[in-house]
Amino acid sequence: MADLICVRQNAYYDSVTLMTLSNKLKKMEGVQDAVVSMATEMNKELLAGIDLSNSEVEAAGANDLLIAVRADSEELCRQVSEQVDVLLAANGKGGKKKTEQTFRTIAQAKAAEPELNLAVISVAGKYAAREARQALKNDMHVMLFSDNVTVEQEKELKEMAHEKGLLVMGPDCGTAILNGVGLCFANQVRRGDIGMVGASGTGLQEVTVLVDRLGGGVSQAIGTGGRDLSADIGGRMMLDGIDLLDADEATRVIVLISKPPVKEVAEKVLARVARCKKPVVVCFIGAAGGEDVPGAVFAKSLDDAARKAVALSKGQPLEEEAPFEAPAALLESVKALQPGQKYIRGLYCGGTLASEALYEIAKECSPVYSNVAKKPEQKMKDLAVSEAHTIIDLGDDAFTVGRPHPMIEPELRNDRLLAEALDPETAVVLLDFELGYGSHEDPAGVALEAIRAAREKNRAAGREVLFVGYILGTDSDFQNYAAQRAALEEAGVLVAASNLDAVRMALAAVNGR
Repeated sequence: MADLICVRQNAYYDSVTLMTLSNKLKKMEGVQDAVVSMATEMNKELLAGIDLSNSEVEAAGANDLLIAVRADSEELCRQVSEQVDVLLAANGKGGKKKTEQTFRTIAQAKAAEPELNLAVISVAGKYAAREARQALKNDMHVMLFSDNVTVEQEKELKEMAHEKGLLVMGPDCGTAILNGVGLCFANQVRRGDIGMVGASGTGLQEVTVLVDRLGGGVSQAIGTGGRDLSADIGGRMMLDGIDLLDADEATRVIVLISKPPVKEVAEKVLARVARCKKPVVVCFIGAAGGEDVPGAVFAKSLDDAARKAVALSKGQPLEEEAPFEAPAALLESVKALQPGQKYIRGLYCGGTLASEALYEIAKECSPVYSNVAKKPEQKMKDLAVSEAHTIIDLGDDAFTVGRPHPMIEPELRNDRLLAEALDPETAVVLLDFELGYGSHEDPAGVALEAIRAAREKNRAAGREVLFVGYILGTDSDFQNYAAQRAALEEAGVLVAASNLDAVRMALAAVNGR
């Protein structure tokens, strides 16, 4: 066994690139561990925790690049180090254009390109607020992808933006579509007259995708970050987003998407909705609907929100959702389950989709546990152990320390997928696959080996397990929706039309026998 540790000073790369690169290196035969990261305090602690640190690492600064490898031989360590250069060079070659310019500060960029009006910020949380503040001072809207920004900093930034007539989307904002341009995680959807404000990233993606499938289109989709409707922030950006969409000539219908806000913030948002000149579809996932608010149409689910928004956009009557009918393929597959197989195990890359699954399953099943649960009795006791019905958001901070988000690197889900599928109490493994900008180039493909292995091992043990999947994407997304669906179905996955339908299929499998 041999170790290689080196520090390259002033060699900055974005964290997503480095985490994806680290995962590729770990797959090389004979490599026990490989970490390529910036020398943030957290990353230095991670290296110390796996005994791949030294005095040079401890002295490194946040703009220095760390390369640490543990492999079977010194020669292999050297080869891995050389592969780092090859992969970084390939990434730079593929991602740069001849017209690209590099600036060291936001102020420099603004001085060189005065028309710039938006900054997308993805740096370590301890630096993110400072950079956002600089963007606002330079009269730029901010999309703050970074997390680990304090509530106090978020409030300060959003009040500053409000005073200047600007947006701060975030922190931890993963999705936006502005003037037809998708930012961070977003899908390729048609333009139209439905504007959205969402405090949930995959929730915003889901509604934009379903609107597209229903023949509607999106004017703007503004993300706010998940804490915006908390008591501390008071819905500042959702309120400002409503103002912008209410005044936007290209927007005819407004959709609001969030997990349930605190009562006083919900009242503030609904009071603003009552003054809107346009109809507003309100989807507070898991909250009771039907309140008497002028101009508001309350949706029971993300699907319902999309259907109602498209109906309003087209001037069609609002109709109740048709009852769900389990597909024949599901009903046939259920026959192969044994009496002891009675639980749903959801492994989600999208946090809002996980929350929607938890809410829907809890209506019919008990007990159900999740790491996104708000109710104490539904909280998982141990994130590594599933019991009864369990829904896991693998994009939660507890799973992404030192790792890319599973929407970027869905292979991180495979070990858990195999373990859940082989549990003799599991009836259904529920999965999501996100397409679009920012997501993995082949999310279905990286799961196929684990799915096939699980089915083979289960058959050897004399049982079957059902895989139910949902692909969040459109026919225009670069990953090729049709090919993704075909690959999953060939592997025996039952593919649903929406996340809600996927959950309903899972419920039909465990409750309808």
